[in-house]
Amino acid sequence: MSRPPKLLWTRSRDFRALPFQVSDVPPAGWTALGTLLAEGKITLLGLWAEAPGVAMALYDPATRRVAVTRVRSRRGAVPSIGASHPPAQRLERAAADLTGLRFENAPDPRPWLDHGRWDIAHPLAGGAPHPGQPPYAFLPVKGESLHQVPVGPVHAGTIEPGHFRFTAQGETVVRLEERLGYVHKGIERLMQGADLARGAELAGRVSGDSTVAYAWAFAQAAEAALEIEVPARAFFLRGIMAELERLANHLGDFGAICNDAAFAMMLAQASVLREEVLRAARDCFGHRFMRDRIVPGGVTADLSAEGASRLRALLDRIRDRFPVLVDLYDNTASLLDRTVGTGWLSPTLAGQFGAGGFVGRASGRDYDTRRDLRYAPYDMVQVEVAGRKEGDVNARVWIRIKEVEHSLGLITQMLNTLPAGPILAEPVSLGETRSGLGLVEGFRGDILAWLSLDADGRIARCHMRDPSWFQWPLLEAVIEGNIIADFPLCNKSFNCSYSGHDL
Repeated sequence: MSRPPKLLWTRSRDFRALPFQVSDVPPAGWTALGTLLAEGKITLLGLWAEAPGVAMALYDPATRRVAVTRVRSRRGAVPSIGASHPPAQRLERAAADLTGLRFENAPDPRPWLDHGRWDIAHPLAGGAPHPGQPPYAFLPVKGESLHQVPVGPVHAGTIEPGHFRFTAQGETVVRLEERLGYVHKGIERLMQGADLARGAELAGRVSGDSTVAYAWAFAQAAEAALEIEVPARAFFLRGIMAELERLANHLGDFGAICNDAAFAMMLAQASVLREEVLRAARDCFGHRFMRDRIVPGGVTADLSAEGASRLRALLDRIRDRFPVLVDLYDNTASLLDRTVGTGWLSPTLAGQFGAGGFVGRASGRDYDTRRDLRYAPYDMVQVEVAGRKEGDVNARVWIRIKEVEHSLGLITQMLNTLPAGPILAEPVSLGETRSGLGLVEGFRGDILAWLSLDADGRIARCHMRDPSWFQWPLLEAVIEGNIIADFPLCNKSFNCSYSGHDL
C-alpha cells in the first residue's frame, strides 16, 4: 500500500482568514487517502470535480484541522475513493454526471443527478447534446416472499420530490433504495462566471430552510479568499440570524415528528412557536427567512434597539411555552412507544459517514463546527453541544430539544455583547486567482463552501455541500428491520434536504 501523502492541514482560525492552500497529490497518494478514510483516521467533508481533476476536503478530528487535496485526471479518469470509502460514492456519481469524469474501480457507476432529461450532458465541462439514458437500474434483492413498494417522487404532502423503493417482507423493510436529483437546479453551473453579489444570492437559494447558513458559508469562503476584515457587529448579527434559523427549524421538526406519530396537537403548538420566530425575524431583519441578509463582507440589515427588545420578548415566550411541550412529549406513553427504539443508527455508521448535526450527535458523534472549527462570533460566546448515544428517533428529538434551549442561550449572549459599529466591508478584487473555504453549522449539520475566484474577482468554481449528502444514505440503513409505516417517522427525524442535496 502507498504511504499517505503529506497534506497542508490548516487550523480554523487560519483558513477562515486567509486563502486556502490546496495539496496536490498523485493517484497513488489519492488512493492512500481513501484507505485512511476507510480506517476512520480522517473524515470526508466533501468531494467535487475541479479542473483538471477532483478535489476533496478532509477533517482530522485528532487535531481539529482541515485540508483540501486534489488529484489530476489522466485520460479523463481518477481513482475512486468510493471503492474503499462508501460515503464518497454518491459524491463521485454526481461529479461524473456534471463533468464526465470517470472514477476507476467505482463500485456504483450509475448516474445520480442526471436522469437523462437534461438538454446537455456534463454541464460543468462545456456540455454537449444529451444522448439520453436507459431506465435506471435499481439494485436487485433476493429472498422469499419479497415485494416492492415504490413511493414518490411526488408525495402526498407539500414537500420536495424524491423516490423511495422499498423491498419488504410482509410489513418489514428488507431494503430501501433512494433515488434523488429531481430538484437539481444547476447551481454550480449558474455560479460559473458570476460576481460575488450574484454568487451570494445563489448560495442563499441552495436550500431554502438554510438560507442563512448557506449564505454565511459562501461569505466565509469569499472573505477568506479576499482577506476581507468583517466588522465585529456583523459577526454577531450573523450569529443571531443563524440561531433564529436553527430555532425555527428545530421547533418545526419537533412538531412534525410528533405529528407523524399521530400526535397532531403537538404540531399545532410547535408551529405556533415556529411562526413567532419567523415573524420576529421579519420584524427585525426584514425577511421571514432572512434571505439575502448575509453577504461577503458582512450583513445588509442591522438590528435596532426595538428589534433587540422584540427578540428578547420572543426568547421569553419560547422559554415559557416550550418546556410545557417537552414535558408533554416525555410523558405521553403512546408517543414514546413510536419513537423509542425506532430507526436506530449505529455510532459506527454515524462516524463512518461523518454524519453532522442532530443525526450524528444522537448516535454518539460529538462534532459541531461552532465548537470544533470555531468561527466568530462562536469563539466569543459559550457554546454547548448536546449529545446522546441511543441513535433512535427519540434521541434525535432530544438533540433538537436541547439545541432549542442552547440557541435561546446563544441569542441572549449575543444580544448582551452585541458591539456597535459598521455592518459591512465592501469586497475588493485583488487581481489574482484565489480560493477560500467556508464551514458553517446549519441546523442539519455542517455546510461546506469551496470557492475559487479568478483575477477579476468573479467565480471560477463554487461547490457547496449540504450535510444531507452524508445523511440520506444513513436513512436507508436505519429503516431496515422497521415496518413501512415507520418510514415517515424515521424520515422526518432525519429531515434531509432534497434541494440542498440535488444542487
